[in-house]
Amino acid sequence: MFQIDPRRVVAEYVGNNSGSGGGKLSTLARKIIDKPVEPAMSSLVIVGAVQAIETLLLAVLGFAIYFAYVGNEEFSHYAALIAASLLISLFAFNIAKSHDIGIYRTRIMQTSRAFGAWAATLGIVLVGLFLLKLSEYFSRVWLVSWFGFGAVTIVLFRFFVREKIMQWTNQGRLKRRTVIVGGGQEAEFLIESIRQTAVNDVELLGMFDDRADKRSPDIVADCPKLGKVADLLEFARQTRVDLIIVSLPVSAEARVLHMVKQLWVLPVDIRLSAHMSKLKFKNRAYSFLGDVPVFDMADKPISDWNLVVKWLFDKIVALTALILLSPVMLVTAIMIKLDSKGPVFFKQKRHGFNNELIEVYKFRSMYTDMSDAQASKLVTKDDPRVTKVGRFIRKTSIDELPQFFNVLRGELSICGPRPHALQAKAANELYHDAVDGYFARHRVKPGITGWAQIHGWRGETDTTEKLLQRVSHDLHYIENWSIFMDIYILFMTPISLVSKNEGAY
Repeated sequence: MFQIDPRRVVAEYVGNNSGSGGGKLSTLARKIIDKPVEPAMSSLVIVGAVQAIETLLLAVLGFAIYFAYVGNEEFSHYAALIAASLLISLFAFNIAKSHDIGIYRTRIMQTSRAFGAWAATLGIVLVGLFLLKLSEYFSRVWLVSWFGFGAVTIVLFRFFVREKIMQWTNQGRLKRRTVIVGGGQEAEFLIESIRQTAVNDVELLGMFDDRADKRSPDIVADCPKLGKVADLLEFARQTRVDLIIVSLPVSAEARVLHMVKQLWVLPVDIRLSAHMSKLKFKNRAYSFLGDVPVFDMADKPISDWNLVVKWLFDKIVALTALILLSPVMLVTAIMIKLDSKGPVFFKQKRHGFNNELIEVYKFRSMYTDMSDAQASKLVTKDDPRVTKVGRFIRKTSIDELPQFFNVLRGELSICGPRPHALQAKAANELYHDAVDGYFARHRVKPGITGWAQIHGWRGETDTTEKLLQRVSHDLHYIENWSIFMDIYILFMTPISLVSKNEGAY
């Protein structure tokens, strides 16, 4: 995977004032954008969920037969055998390659592999009990019944899984919405290979190519050109794009790097097609789309199970915080109303995930007639626009507490890059003009607190160097995220509010 230095990357696209790339999108691109898109489903999450549910069903079945036939005798022995058998079955199912989205779409292949793995599990258990001389401790009727009914359960469950997978596939929820960067003969071979071997996994939306001559016609293998590469930035921010395949020769290093530097700010997987390369590597060097080999250039950050874990973390922490901090929020609301006229809450538009506009909630800290919804002027020390109560709640970050509601709405995370106001400036330059690659921080949901904030980069950002430090910390967080990192940030936030709040006004 290529490593991008955020301090040196060149954001090579137009339209920075809106955070988008390119000019006016083509009519065809607009039609694709206007078409409703079903929410995406992660194949890895589905496979993991199927394994977990299947294991749970077999466990419940084993214990149900135990209580119905054996009673309460030697429960610990049976529990240990059930646990060991299920552990063996997990290995057997995966060795048999019975857990895969492609396999789930089949009937005979799926059920035969699953049935064979379950039968192998029975064989291993029987041999193990015989060799360890433990067979006398277990009921043969229970054992045969469990594996017999277990086989039926597996087959019926796999039929159900197939129906759901086919339904989601037809809805497009399992297909990765894909665009190709490049054109000509290379793209033609790529498109044909995808349609032959990965049609159920990839939905080709179109191509983007900067060339406008015969080397890059408007239609290649019935796949239309939607615009130039700069237009792809705007396109991917108005409709869901899951995967970008760069169809350029592996040897064209300069052009490949040029493309990646343009596209890395998007929250998508970027792959370099290797199907036309004369250089041949071992299979483990590639990823595959069907039978098409690709090199991993960049991955969408915080995806699949990581996204599930972060979602749970956000919801649990936000609900807990709102309950525990409700007295503080109530007192703050009362003090704001007593201190000055106007509403308790202040809403401000900011850039969220993938540059989408969101409204962030805050406690009002300025006089109503002096409020600056666009944040065109930074708040400074002793700013006359800030109320008496406002100075305190801004200094202590109590004004940010209503943003827990944004977390519950799915617009913010607990931890992540702080969302900035649209017209915020550093050294009289808009943030996205002051720092190259600024929009790469929007590849994940913004957060109430973040890696930059606990390292002292909060509050006033009046110079380019301060903004660069904040962006660099944000990008470090995105590239190195783990749930333990979020827990650490959450723990350190109140400490940093006390020890590193010099720039907060």
